[in-house]
This record gives sequence, structure tokens and C-alpha cells, in this order.
Amino acid sequence: MKVQCEICPHHCKLEEGQVGFCHGRINHDNTIISKSYGKLTALALDPIEKKPLYHFYPGSRIMSIGSYGCNLRCPFCQNCDISMVNEAEANVVKMQCEDILEKAKFLKSAGNIGVAYTYNEPLIGYEFVRDLAILVKENNLKNVVVSNGYICEEPLKKLLPFIDAFNIDLKGFTQRYYHKLKGDLATVMRSIEITSEVCHLEVTTLIVPGENDSEEEMEQLSAWLASIRPDIPLHISRFFPRWKMQDKEATSIKKIYRLAEVARQHLKYVYEGNV
Repeated sequence: MKVQCEICPHHCKLEEGQVGFCHGRINHDNTIISKSYGKLTALALDPIEKKPLYHFYPGSRIMSIGSYGCNLRCPFCQNCDISMVNEAEANVVKMQCEDILEKAKFLKSAGNIGVAYTYNEPLIGYEFVRDLAILVKENNLKNVVVSNGYICEEPLKKLLPFIDAFNIDLKGFTQRYYHKLKGDLATVMRSIEITSEVCHLEVTTLIVPGENDSEEEMEQLSAWLASIRPDIPLHISRFFPRWKMQDKEATSIKKIYRLAEVARQHLKYVYEGNV
């Protein structure tokens, strides 16, 4: 019997033992669960600005964890060695939520303010993020999610009470572009709208030459963000050759600065990344 996953709009219909498009979810005993639960590929104490979050406890650090898999297929993925692989291809370490919490508490003396779910797409491991976030919040630490925003409304709304800050990747502002990435622009826009009402939100757009780098698209993107709230910080980041786009040139610094100028016509806080 096939069972449908309800976490993201792919709505994978999986037979017993079958793994979803994201590599991180599986049909186990006719229930879709997180296959990647507690399986970490990365753990580091990062500056909060690296998420990037510039308006959320600036100058602090946050214990950042990642797993494997993703529900988009961006050919320029900067973390493809963990995001675009399955469990067999990933170097994972299994940890219990309680052990991760203790590590986060231990790192408070080094400036840690909580846990960031990042590096790959964390929300494909929805149950793990939820369970750990509840523990972290109960211990007066902060929860931060760095996500592509490609998640259904209901699970997102159920998770948000436990999350203090989000950075959502808004890959571009056309459905044509999102179609290439195996995603949907409207879903990500809705995630941004919902999240902005509940917790601290910052948005990142990676500029890929010839794909999403027109001034017209940035004009539309920034105007739409400003229609939600003009004080949402926007990080305009520079593409570097990676994964399936290693033959493409890095985004010019001049282009990043110009698009930032366009965005500042609508938004109060715009930052140029990786320049």
C-alpha cells in the first residue's frame, strides 16, 4: 500500500520501505517517518551571522547541525556533498536529541545561544527538528532554522511555536526558475508570509548569472517582500561554481552591488554576501 508524505508539496506516494524524493523520508510500517532522524553530517559552533542572520542576537554564536538530503534539486547547490546524497553516500553520526541538547548547553560558555538546523534542508527531517526544538526551548535556548521554505502550511504552522528565527532561501521570483529547481514559488512565498507573522525572519537570494540576475526580477522580489514588511532583512549572495554548474562563472561583485541598490528602493535592510 502506498502512503503519501504530507511534509512538502512533492507529496511523495511511497510503498513500504520506499524512500522519498528528498532521501530523508521513508514509508515504514505504512507510516511516513524521518529516515534521517538524529543522523548528523555536520556539527559546528558558527557565528550567527553565517546563517545568515544579522538582526538576531548579532555577535553571538549558535551550534549548527545538519543531516543529509533535500527536497529541491538546485544545480548550483553549495552544500551538494550532503544535500544531494542519500544516507549510504553520507558520512553520518547518530545522536539522540538529549545528547545534542547537552552539547548545546555545554557550549553556552563559548557563546552559544541555541541550535541552528542548517547545512542541508532541515525540514525534510521534520520530526527530528520538532522534537529537538521542543527540548531546546524548554531549556531556554534559541532555535534557528535555515530552510528553502518548501514545506506545506500545516506542518510549518505546527513547528513555528518552537522556532525563534528563520532564514528562508528565496531562490528567485519566477515559477520558471523554481520549475528548474523542482520546486514551487508560491509555496515558498506562503512560507515567508506565515513565518514573518510568528518569529524573526531574514531572507537570502543567491544570484546565479543568467538565471535570476535581472534588475526587473529583483525589483519584483524586493517589492513583494516589502509588501509584507519593509524591515525584513534581505541577503543578496554571490554564486560560486559548484556541483552541476562548475562551468559557470561566479557572479560579478558589480552585479551583486547593483541588485542590492535595486532592493534598497523597497527594503530597509539589504546586505551583499560573499563579496
